[in-house]
Amino acid sequence: MKIYRFVVVLCLFFLSCDQKTKVEKEVEEIPVNIKVERFDKVFFETKPQDLAKVKKQYPFFFPEGNDDSVWLQKMQEPIWREVYEEVQKKYANFEPVQEEFDDLFKHVKYYFPKTKTPKVITVIGEMDYNAKAIYADSLVIVALELYLGRDHKFYEFPKYLKYNFEEKQIMPDVVSSFTYRNIPAYQDKNLISQMIFEGKQLYAKDLLLPKYTDAEKIGYTPEQIKWCEENESYMWRYFLENEMLYSLDPKLTTRFINPAPFSKFYLEIDNDSPGRVGAWIGWQIVRSYMKNNNVSLSELLKINPKEVFEKSKYKPKK
Repeated sequence: MKIYRFVVVLCLFFLSCDQKTKVEKEVEEIPVNIKVERFDKVFFETKPQDLAKVKKQYPFFFPEGNDDSVWLQKMQEPIWREVYEEVQKKYANFEPVQEEFDDLFKHVKYYFPKTKTPKVITVIGEMDYNAKAIYADSLVIVALELYLGRDHKFYEFPKYLKYNFEEKQIMPDVVSSFTYRNIPAYQDKNLISQMIFEGKQLYAKDLLLPKYTDAEKIGYTPEQIKWCEENESYMWRYFLENEMLYSLDPKLTTRFINPAPFSKFYLEIDNDSPGRVGAWIGWQIVRSYMKNNNVSLSELLKINPKEVFEKSKYKPKK
Protein backbone atom coordinates (compact mmCIF):
# COMPACT_ATOMS: atom_id res chain seq x y z
CA MET A 1 0.00 0.00 0.00
CA LYS A 2 2.83 2.39 0.91
CA ILE A 3 4.58 1.63 -2.40
CA TYR A 4 1.34 2.36 -4.28
CA ARG A 5 0.97 5.73 -2.55
CA PHE A 6 4.58 6.58 -3.30
CA VAL A 7 4.09 5.80 -7.00
CA VAL A 8 0.93 7.97 -7.12
CA VAL A 9 2.71 10.89 -5.42
CA LEU A 10 5.68 10.51 -7.76
CA CYS A 11 3.42 10.51 -10.82
CA LEU A 12 1.59 13.61 -9.60
CA PHE A 13 4.93 15.33 -9.00
CA PHE A 14 6.18 14.66 -12.52
CA LEU A 15 2.79 15.58 -13.97
CA SER A 16 2.92 18.99 -12.25
CA CYS A 17 6.52 19.49 -13.43
CA ASP A 18 5.54 18.60 -17.01
CA GLN A 19 2.59 20.99 -16.83
CA LYS A 20 4.78 23.80 -15.54
CA THR A 21 7.34 23.11 -18.23
CA LYS A 22 4.60 23.15 -20.85
CA VAL A 23 3.39 26.57 -19.70
CA GLU A 24 6.90 27.99 -19.60
CA LYS A 25 7.64 26.61 -23.06
CA GLU A 26 4.54 28.32 -24.41
CA VAL A 27 5.55 31.54 -22.65
CA GLU A 28 9.02 31.40 -24.21
CA GLU A 29 7.49 31.25 -27.69
CA ILE A 30 5.54 34.49 -27.25
CA PRO A 31 7.23 37.26 -29.28
CA VAL A 32 7.92 40.23 -27.02
CA ASN A 33 10.54 42.91 -27.46
CA ILE A 34 10.28 45.63 -24.86
CA LYS A 35 11.45 49.05 -26.00
CA VAL A 36 13.33 51.00 -23.33
CA GLU A 37 13.83 54.75 -23.46
CA ARG A 38 16.33 56.28 -21.04
CA PHE A 39 14.63 59.59 -20.32
CA ASP A 40 16.97 60.02 -17.35
CA LYS A 41 19.89 60.25 -19.79
CA VAL A 42 18.02 62.40 -22.28
CA PHE A 43 17.05 64.92 -19.59
CA PHE A 44 20.41 65.28 -17.85
CA GLU A 45 22.46 65.24 -21.04
CA THR A 46 20.35 67.91 -22.74
CA LYS A 47 21.74 71.42 -22.93
CA PRO A 48 19.56 73.99 -21.15
CA GLN A 49 18.86 75.81 -24.40
CA ASP A 50 17.41 72.58 -25.86
CA LEU A 51 14.88 71.97 -23.07
CA ALA A 52 11.98 72.81 -25.39
CA LYS A 53 12.89 69.85 -27.63
CA VAL A 54 12.74 67.45 -24.67
CA LYS A 55 9.41 68.88 -23.53
CA LYS A 56 8.00 68.33 -26.99
CA GLN A 57 9.23 64.73 -27.10
CA TYR A 58 8.05 63.85 -23.57
CA PRO A 59 5.13 66.21 -22.80
CA PHE A 60 3.70 63.92 -20.08
CA PHE A 61 6.76 64.59 -17.88
CA PHE A 62 6.26 68.35 -18.01
CA PRO A 63 2.86 69.25 -16.53
CA GLU A 64 1.45 72.66 -17.25
CA GLY A 65 1.88 75.26 -14.56
CA ASN A 66 5.56 74.61 -13.86
CA ASP A 67 7.94 77.25 -15.09
CA ASP A 68 10.95 76.14 -17.14
CA SER A 69 13.17 77.36 -14.33
CA VAL A 70 12.09 74.31 -12.28
CA TRP A 71 13.44 71.92 -14.90
CA LEU A 72 16.54 73.97 -15.64
CA GLN A 73 17.40 74.01 -11.96
CA LYS A 74 17.09 70.23 -11.71
CA MET A 75 19.26 69.79 -14.80
CA GLN A 76 22.07 71.80 -13.27
CA GLU A 77 21.74 71.38 -9.50
CA PRO A 78 24.84 69.54 -8.13
CA ILE A 79 22.89 67.09 -5.96
CA TRP A 80 20.75 65.94 -8.90
CA ARG A 81 23.80 65.76 -11.15
CA GLU A 82 25.33 63.45 -8.54
CA VAL A 83 22.20 61.32 -8.44
CA TYR A 84 22.32 61.06 -12.23
CA GLU A 85 25.98 59.98 -12.13
CA GLU A 86 25.21 57.29 -9.57
CA VAL A 87 22.31 56.00 -11.67
CA GLN A 88 24.55 55.81 -14.74
CA LYS A 89 27.17 53.86 -12.79
CA LYS A 90 24.58 51.35 -11.67
CA TYR A 91 22.66 51.12 -14.94
CA ALA A 92 25.27 51.84 -17.61
CA ASN A 93 24.24 48.51 -19.10
CA PHE A 94 20.46 48.19 -18.92
CA GLU A 95 20.28 44.97 -20.95
CA PRO A 96 19.89 42.61 -17.95
CA VAL A 97 16.89 44.62 -16.75
CA GLN A 98 15.46 44.77 -20.27
CA GLU A 99 15.71 40.97 -20.49
CA GLU A 100 13.77 40.75 -17.23
CA PHE A 101 11.12 43.01 -18.75
CA ASP A 102 10.94 40.82 -21.86
CA ASP A 103 10.43 37.73 -19.70
CA LEU A 104 7.85 39.45 -17.49
CA PHE A 105 5.74 40.66 -20.38
CA LYS A 106 5.85 37.31 -22.11
CA HIS A 107 4.13 36.01 -18.99
CA VAL A 108 1.75 38.98 -18.96
CA LYS A 109 0.81 38.29 -22.60
CA TYR A 110 0.28 34.61 -21.79
CA TYR A 111 -2.10 35.28 -18.90
CA PHE A 112 -3.57 38.54 -20.25
CA PRO A 113 -3.50 38.13 -24.07
CA LYS A 114 -5.27 41.44 -24.78
CA THR A 115 -2.70 43.48 -22.89
CA LYS A 116 -0.63 45.83 -25.03
CA THR A 117 3.12 45.47 -24.80
CA PRO A 118 4.21 48.67 -23.05
CA LYS A 119 7.16 50.95 -23.63
CA VAL A 120 9.51 51.27 -20.64
CA ILE A 121 10.79 54.73 -19.78
CA THR A 122 13.42 55.21 -17.09
CA VAL A 123 13.48 58.46 -15.14
CA ILE A 124 15.10 60.11 -12.17
CA GLY A 125 12.18 61.26 -10.10
CA GLU A 126 11.90 62.99 -6.74
CA MET A 127 12.81 60.10 -4.42
CA ASP A 128 9.10 59.28 -4.02
CA TYR A 129 9.04 55.70 -2.74
CA ASN A 130 5.31 55.50 -3.48
CA ALA A 131 6.04 55.89 -7.20
CA LYS A 132 9.06 53.64 -7.77
CA ALA A 133 7.53 51.85 -10.76
CA ILE A 134 4.28 52.84 -12.44
CA TYR A 135 2.39 50.81 -15.02
CA ALA A 136 0.12 53.16 -16.95
CA ASP A 137 -1.66 51.77 -20.02
CA SER A 138 1.06 51.52 -22.68
CA LEU A 139 3.85 52.89 -20.47
CA VAL A 140 5.95 51.57 -17.64
CA ILE A 141 7.85 54.31 -15.81
CA VAL A 142 10.74 53.28 -13.56
CA ALA A 143 12.38 55.76 -11.18
CA LEU A 144 15.94 54.44 -11.17
CA GLU A 145 17.10 56.65 -8.29
CA LEU A 146 15.15 54.32 -6.01
CA TYR A 147 16.88 51.13 -7.19
CA LEU A 148 20.52 51.89 -6.38
CA GLY A 149 20.84 49.35 -3.56
CA ARG A 150 19.54 49.47 -0.01
CA ASP A 151 22.85 50.70 1.45
CA HIS A 152 23.33 53.60 -0.94
CA LYS A 153 24.48 56.84 0.67
CA PHE A 154 21.55 58.82 -0.76
CA TYR A 155 18.91 56.96 1.18
CA GLU A 156 17.69 58.56 4.37
CA PHE A 157 14.68 56.29 4.67
CA PRO A 158 13.62 53.80 7.36
CA LYS A 159 15.31 50.43 7.01
CA TYR A 160 12.08 48.59 6.16
CA LEU A 161 11.58 50.85 3.14
CA LYS A 162 15.08 51.03 1.73
CA TYR A 163 15.48 47.25 2.06
CA ASN A 164 13.59 47.04 -1.25
CA PHE A 165 15.49 49.77 -3.08
CA GLU A 166 17.20 47.02 -5.06
CA GLU A 167 17.36 46.23 -8.78
CA LYS A 168 15.71 42.88 -8.03
CA GLN A 169 12.58 44.72 -6.87
CA ILE A 170 11.88 46.45 -10.19
CA MET A 171 9.81 43.59 -11.62
CA PRO A 172 7.79 42.91 -8.43
CA ASP A 173 7.01 46.63 -8.22
CA VAL A 174 5.87 46.69 -11.86
CA VAL A 175 3.62 43.67 -11.29
CA SER A 176 2.12 45.35 -8.21
CA SER A 177 1.27 48.43 -10.27
CA PHE A 178 -0.11 46.29 -13.11
CA THR A 179 -2.36 44.19 -10.89
CA TYR A 180 -3.61 47.10 -8.78
CA ARG A 181 -4.93 48.59 -12.03
CA ASN A 182 -6.65 45.32 -12.94
CA ILE A 183 -8.33 44.50 -9.63
CA PRO A 184 -11.76 46.17 -9.39
CA ALA A 185 -12.51 48.27 -6.33
CA TYR A 186 -15.20 46.70 -4.15
CA GLN A 187 -17.42 48.38 -1.58
CA ASP A 188 -16.31 46.06 1.20
CA LYS A 189 -13.52 47.76 3.14
CA ASN A 190 -13.25 45.22 5.94
CA LEU A 191 -9.95 43.59 6.82
CA ILE A 192 -10.52 40.29 5.02
CA SER A 193 -11.38 42.12 1.77
CA GLN A 194 -8.15 44.11 2.01
CA MET A 195 -6.23 40.91 2.72
CA ILE A 196 -7.71 39.26 -0.36
CA PHE A 197 -6.99 42.34 -2.47
CA GLU A 198 -3.32 42.22 -1.49
CA GLY A 199 -3.29 38.44 -1.82
CA LYS A 200 -4.46 38.67 -5.43
CA GLN A 201 -1.58 40.91 -6.50
CA LEU A 202 0.90 38.68 -4.67
CA TYR A 203 -0.55 35.58 -6.32
CA ALA A 204 -0.16 37.29 -9.69
CA LYS A 205 3.57 37.39 -8.97
CA ASP A 206 3.52 33.60 -8.50
CA LEU A 207 2.55 33.27 -12.17
CA LEU A 208 4.13 36.34 -13.73
CA LEU A 209 7.45 36.05 -11.87
CA PRO A 210 7.90 32.28 -11.45
CA LYS A 211 11.68 32.55 -11.01
CA TYR A 212 11.38 34.87 -8.02
CA THR A 213 11.33 33.71 -4.42
CA ASP A 214 8.42 34.44 -2.10
CA ALA A 215 10.66 36.85 -0.19
CA GLU A 216 11.40 38.81 -3.38
CA LYS A 217 7.74 38.90 -4.38
CA ILE A 218 6.54 40.48 -1.14
CA GLY A 219 9.73 42.35 -0.28
CA TYR A 220 10.61 40.36 2.86
CA THR A 221 13.85 38.89 4.04
CA PRO A 222 14.02 35.06 3.95
CA GLU A 223 13.87 35.16 7.76
CA GLN A 224 10.62 37.13 7.65
CA ILE A 225 9.07 34.57 5.29
CA LYS A 226 10.09 31.84 7.70
CA TRP A 227 8.57 33.76 10.62
CA CYS A 228 5.24 34.04 8.79
CA GLU A 229 5.23 30.35 7.92
CA GLU A 230 5.98 29.36 11.50
CA ASN A 231 3.36 31.70 12.94
CA GLU A 232 0.62 31.38 10.32
CA SER A 233 -1.76 29.41 12.54
CA TYR A 234 -1.17 31.70 15.50
CA MET A 235 -1.83 34.88 13.44
CA TRP A 236 -5.00 33.45 11.92
CA ARG A 237 -6.31 32.47 15.35
CA TYR A 238 -5.55 35.99 16.58
CA PHE A 239 -7.64 37.53 13.78
CA LEU A 240 -10.54 35.14 14.47
CA GLU A 241 -10.53 35.44 18.26
CA ASN A 242 -10.45 39.23 18.07
CA GLU A 243 -13.22 39.29 15.43
CA MET A 244 -11.11 41.36 13.06
CA LEU A 245 -11.88 39.82 9.67
CA TYR A 246 -15.09 41.78 9.07
CA SER A 247 -14.09 44.83 11.05
CA LEU A 248 -14.11 48.22 9.31
CA ASP A 249 -11.65 49.74 11.76
CA PRO A 250 -9.21 51.75 9.56
CA LYS A 251 -6.44 51.22 12.10
CA LEU A 252 -6.27 47.56 11.05
CA THR A 253 -4.99 48.63 7.64
CA THR A 254 -2.05 50.39 9.26
CA ARG A 255 -1.43 47.52 11.65
CA PHE A 256 -1.52 44.62 9.18
CA ILE A 257 -1.69 45.76 5.52
CA ASN A 258 0.45 48.83 4.90
CA PRO A 259 4.27 48.73 4.71
CA ALA A 260 5.69 49.02 8.21
CA PRO A 261 8.74 47.92 10.21
CA PHE A 262 6.57 45.35 12.01
CA SER A 263 2.93 44.36 12.40
CA LYS A 264 1.03 45.54 15.45
CA PHE A 265 -0.53 42.70 17.41
CA TYR A 266 0.30 44.69 20.56
CA LEU A 267 2.02 41.59 21.85
CA GLU A 268 5.60 40.48 22.43
CA ILE A 269 5.75 38.95 18.93
CA ASP A 270 5.60 42.43 17.38
CA ASN A 271 9.37 42.72 17.75
CA ASP A 272 9.94 39.74 15.45
CA SER A 273 7.07 40.14 13.02
CA PRO A 274 7.44 41.80 9.59
CA GLY A 275 4.99 44.43 8.41
CA ARG A 276 2.09 43.50 6.11
CA VAL A 277 1.35 40.10 7.63
CA GLY A 278 -2.30 40.60 6.65
CA ALA A 279 -1.20 40.79 3.02
CA TRP A 280 0.90 37.63 3.46
CA ILE A 281 -2.06 35.69 4.90
CA GLY A 282 -4.29 37.05 2.12
CA TRP A 283 -1.75 35.56 -0.28
CA GLN A 284 -2.10 32.13 1.33
CA ILE A 285 -5.89 32.39 1.15
CA VAL A 286 -5.76 33.21 -2.57
CA ARG A 287 -3.31 30.38 -3.18
CA SER A 288 -5.73 28.01 -1.43
CA TYR A 289 -8.61 29.36 -3.52
CA MET A 290 -6.71 28.77 -6.76
CA LYS A 291 -5.90 25.20 -5.73
CA ASN A 292 -9.57 24.47 -5.14
CA ASN A 293 -11.16 26.38 -8.01
CA ASN A 294 -10.58 26.24 -11.75
CA VAL A 295 -10.32 29.90 -12.76
CA SER A 296 -7.78 31.88 -14.76
CA LEU A 297 -5.60 34.60 -13.31
CA SER A 298 -7.56 37.33 -15.11
CA GLU A 299 -10.82 35.88 -13.73
CA LEU A 300 -9.37 35.71 -10.22
CA LEU A 301 -8.64 39.43 -10.18
CA LYS A 302 -12.31 40.21 -10.86
CA ILE A 303 -13.89 37.83 -8.34
CA ASN A 304 -15.44 39.38 -5.24
CA PRO A 305 -13.15 39.02 -2.18
CA LYS A 306 -16.02 37.50 -0.17
CA GLU A 307 -16.41 34.70 -2.73
CA VAL A 308 -12.65 34.09 -2.83
CA PHE A 309 -12.54 33.73 0.95
CA GLU A 310 -15.61 31.50 1.23
CA LYS A 311 -14.48 29.14 -1.54
CA SER A 312 -10.81 29.07 -0.59
CA LYS A 313 -11.14 26.29 2.01
CA TYR A 314 -8.21 28.02 3.68
CA LYS A 315 -6.65 26.28 6.66
CA PRO A 316 -3.42 27.66 8.06
CA LYS A 317 -0.51 25.29 8.40
CA LYS A 318 0.14 24.29 11.98
